[in-house]
Amino acid sequence: MGADRARAGRVALSVPSTFAQYKTLLAKDLQQEFRTKEMLTSMGIYALLVLIVYGAALGQTAQATDVLQLSGGLLWALIVFTSLLGLNRSFNHEKEQGCMEGILLVPMDRSVIFLAKATSNLLFLLVVEVIAVPLFWFFFLTTAQPGPGFMLMAVPLAVGTIGMAGIGTLLSTITVNTRGKDVMLAVLFVPLIFPLLYACASATTAVVVGAEGYLDVFTQSMALAGGYDVIMLLVSWVLYDFVISA
Repeated sequence: MGADRARAGRVALSVPSTFAQYKTLLAKDLQQEFRTKEMLTSMGIYALLVLIVYGAALGQTAQATDVLQLSGGLLWALIVFTSLLGLNRSFNHEKEQGCMEGILLVPMDRSVIFLAKATSNLLFLLVVEVIAVPLFWFFFLTTAQPGPGFMLMAVPLAVGTIGMAGIGTLLSTITVNTRGKDVMLAVLFVPLIFPLLYACASATTAVVVGAEGYLDVFTQSMALAGGYDVIMLLVSWVLYDFVISA
């Protein structure tokens, strides 16, 4: 009896902690992407193509201030379209190689899978934004005079990207095995993130233009975006066990 208890204790101690499981899954996604570079390359090229289209469409705009007024909407349209491309490929490796079934057999909380996948999606989106946002600024806003608080645009970028990564992870899990998953993800994703998109675009435009009362608009928009993030991320976290096991 004593030997059985000791053996059971050793087995229990050998089970990885939740944080260790999270790190392992996150490392798997990062190593896989850095080895193939499929998601980052496709997202980066797509962002560059969107910037070229923007350049052709806005080439006849005579006043730089006109582009400044549109900057928030244009930038967030770029981010949303690029994130859709990345989220569509989020579970490609797991589906093609059949490793999702193996992950689900591991005795772990399904929310750990959500946190790891959402974190990897967030990191990939941030990498693309670090490249795309300066290029957007260079191509369209170098001749404009931004407002005094334009550096605050980093706040809506961070808050919006976190929300899109979390919600997109849940939706990409739902659509991964559906027919026409690319269209289905867009149909679900865009309406669901519209409040977040509207708030972040408003906050970005407010700080870039710097008109009178821009801090009030920025604060109100960020309060909406932050509250939306908290609610939707909690909902995604709670529902993920049901979604991935369905």
